[in-house]
Amino acid sequence: MFSPLRPIYPVAGIREIEDKLIPNARPPLMERAGRAAAQDAVRLIMDRPGPILVACGPGNNGGDGFVMARQLAQAGREVVVAFCSGPERLPAEAAKAHADYLAAGGSIVSDLPAAPASGWALVVDALFGIGLGRSIEGHYASWIQTLNAQPCPRMALDVPSGLDADTGEPHGATFRATHTTTFIALKPGLLTHHGPDHCGEISVQRIDIDAPAWLPARGHAIAPSLFRHLLQPRPRNTHKGLYGDAAILGGAAGMVGAALLAGRAALWLGTGRVFVGLLDPAGPAVDFAHPELMLRRADALPARLSALAAGPGLGTGTAAAELLAPALAREVPLLLDADALNLIATDPALARALVMRKAPTVLTPHPAEAARLLGTGTAQVQADRLRAALELARRFRALIVLKGCGSIVATPDERWFINGSGHSGMASAGMGDVLSGLVSGLLAQGWPAESALIAGVHLHGAAADRLAREGIGPVGLTASETVDAARGVLNGWLVEAARTAPSGPHASRPQGIR
Repeated sequence: MFSPLRPIYPVAGIREIEDKLIPNARPPLMERAGRAAAQDAVRLIMDRPGPILVACGPGNNGGDGFVMARQLAQAGREVVVAFCSGPERLPAEAAKAHADYLAAGGSIVSDLPAAPASGWALVVDALFGIGLGRSIEGHYASWIQTLNAQPCPRMALDVPSGLDADTGEPHGATFRATHTTTFIALKPGLLTHHGPDHCGEISVQRIDIDAPAWLPARGHAIAPSLFRHLLQPRPRNTHKGLYGDAAILGGAAGMVGAALLAGRAALWLGTGRVFVGLLDPAGPAVDFAHPELMLRRADALPARLSALAAGPGLGTGTAAAELLAPALAREVPLLLDADALNLIATDPALARALVMRKAPTVLTPHPAEAARLLGTGTAQVQADRLRAALELARRFRALIVLKGCGSIVATPDERWFINGSGHSGMASAGMGDVLSGLVSGLLAQGWPAESALIAGVHLHGAAADRLAREGIGPVGLTASETVDAARGVLNGWLVEAARTAPSGPHASRPQGIR
């Protein structure tokens, strides 16, 4: 579970690493990449008979394909290579890979052949790599459409052709892989926006390169290893006062459920006490499903809190704005979601108060809320999710999670993280409220804000994944179901952390979830 950190680099970072390595790389990077791809292919289709189709393009991605084809043929597999460009137009290293493939007895066809009667064992996209900056059209677009229609494993080298490696935005015809073998390190476009729908299973082949040793990474894939040090078993001699007081501010008329969902999530994650301040004057006095929650009027939350979340079901009326201003002035960790973000987007005074805060602040916008905060459109946010998240973090001096497929966590000092847990069933009402409660619960228990946000985002998705494995969802999954599952996942992490913790006289003593 506690896997090593996985760095993510944008294209410019990958190019910088390659430029430092290429002059003295032995064997050359293309040879390493093609060999690694061939090994991945063998594992992928070990029990599938039939020929392998490799479609090679006019650049270095095509060169990787030639090396891969040569390696597979030498391993005894039948390989068909399609290449419609002239070898004289290939970059030098790719031209050498082309010549080496032919010298080893390989042959090339100039168009995609019809599939054999038994079907292909595998089709490989080696058309265009991470540097493509235009839409794919013409015969290459036709090739991609044909490859996408093959009912066999479909493998992309480095990035599916047509997919922007930085943003996950498809440009024209785009390959849909069941498996992507990417080289050196992960790229952001594989993990967010449309990337996961085009990449399938991702295998990272480092090709004997320790990328962070050549260029420190600003981005990482989220995994429990990022917060493992905080997963400490609670001591037996303990009490609820050690685990914080969280409050949820929201629940206007017709939206009380949003605040209750957030409160329940904070409670079920181990927070000592949870208060829910409701704007609805006709709101309930008790949550009969979870009477442990302490319901209050929105203006009657305790003065002393460990963390506050404002926004779930808050509304955008005058009363909500009047309550948000003092919430921003509180010197406690503060999470802002939903209508709290919408109010800030339209009220310069609230926006200034947010920027001036000294205590930790977390913003959890979905793309439309992010667009309102940035004064742009949702499509523009989605077209470059990483840039939007980093701009929000810089502008508001806050920690950001831009929710969506491959949620992005960004920090004011321009570090970033992409989450891979969760699935499409989380596109349902109330999921954002649960996330607010999970993060607020960890904040209340003393977790550093960055770790609380990263852990809460990953935990939320992991809870949904657990439910899907149990047959609950993805279709029809409800937000309230993820609350119980999140508690189970967290306790599983705690058990695993305790099992793998160092023992002996120098081991650290459990301090509780702080």
